[in-house]
Amino acid sequence: MRRTPRVNHWLIGLNGALFLLLSEPVAQAFKAVGGSALLKLRDELVLYSAEPSFHQFITYQFLHADVWHLLSNMLFLWVFGNAVNSKMGNWAYLLFYLGGGIFAAWGMSVLQHEPFQLIGASGAIAAITTAYLVLFPRSRVTVMLWLFFFIHFFEWPALLLIGLKIVLWDNILGPQIMPSAGGNVAYGAHLGGYLFGFCGALFMLLVKALPRDQFDIIALWSRWKRRREMASAMSGHSSVEEARYGRVKAPPMNVQEAAVADARMDEISEIRATVADCLARGAADEAAEAYQRLIEKDVRQCLSERNQLQIARQFYGTGRFPQAASAFARFIETYPRSSDIGDVTLLLGIIYARDLRQFEHADRYLTLSMDKLTDAQRRSQCTNWLADVRAALGLPAPEA
Repeated sequence: MRRTPRVNHWLIGLNGALFLLLSEPVAQAFKAVGGSALLKLRDELVLYSAEPSFHQFITYQFLHADVWHLLSNMLFLWVFGNAVNSKMGNWAYLLFYLGGGIFAAWGMSVLQHEPFQLIGASGAIAAITTAYLVLFPRSRVTVMLWLFFFIHFFEWPALLLIGLKIVLWDNILGPQIMPSAGGNVAYGAHLGGYLFGFCGALFMLLVKALPRDQFDIIALWSRWKRRREMASAMSGHSSVEEARYGRVKAPPMNVQEAAVADARMDEISEIRATVADCLARGAADEAAEAYQRLIEKDVRQCLSERNQLQIARQFYGTGRFPQAASAFARFIETYPRSSDIGDVTLLLGIIYARDLRQFEHADRYLTLSMDKLTDAQRRSQCTNWLADVRAALGLPAPEA
């Protein structure tokens, strides 16, 4: 994530606060002491399909039936919403979230022919979930399997977890096979939200309202399509292929180059996933080696803010100073607004001065860190190192 997902944090906090304020036990407690305002307020916020009010299409999204309903929704919002919020930005994400909830209510009305009451953030979160699928299909999600005393963690690709398990099984096949297990689950709202999230995020990518990258679902589809074209070009003896490619059926260079680029991109995605997995397991040495392979594939690659910093510190802690310097430099270039930027810049300047003896680079980063450090002790440390570096370069000492 390049931006802090503030709106997603606010939404989680707001859902929790309203649940505490308007939950049935709290409302009943107020009723017991003679107050019915909370019960009346909650009743006005529920979406009633027979006579819906305009505000109910928004307010129903912030009500929950019980604590498990709330916690399960907030878990999914936390897992998938942070990255989508970071990608979209705060205001666009908020509108997308609310729009998903509104569309989910419409989906419920299409599939539920009888009058109904609707509460819960599930529809809006369903939209966020399939938006995540469109934007980050190659990412992996850690899943905990809990069966009596057996607990096991494993990773699923987001494409399979969301597409097959969450959407297809939980909301389409499962309810058909075991109709009594669903209880009061609003499957129609879920499906409406999924449709809105997938189509909305895809449309935003197509019209470039969201920045494209090599990891989104359009790039994934394009690479798959080019691989199919490449395979078709290299096999068979049809007249169409001969007319297009000649008797030897050599594909044009742009097709070959695209196939090579696609394979390289897929390999980069797998290495990035390996680095993240190793760091999550605490295997820092394995993560560092995988990161080295990643940089060999593409020197411009940078991990998430936390992972990039972990890798750089791993290199530094094991005495691999050139690799540490390179990893810290990528962090500074990619995350200039990080809360750690001052300390990281100072450390990089010290590495170049003390460990690598590259005083021109040391002067650059130490000077840069002076503008970013607010702690007096850190600034004093930076000034002392900068004075030594300037002396080695034959330059005047910095002003205190």
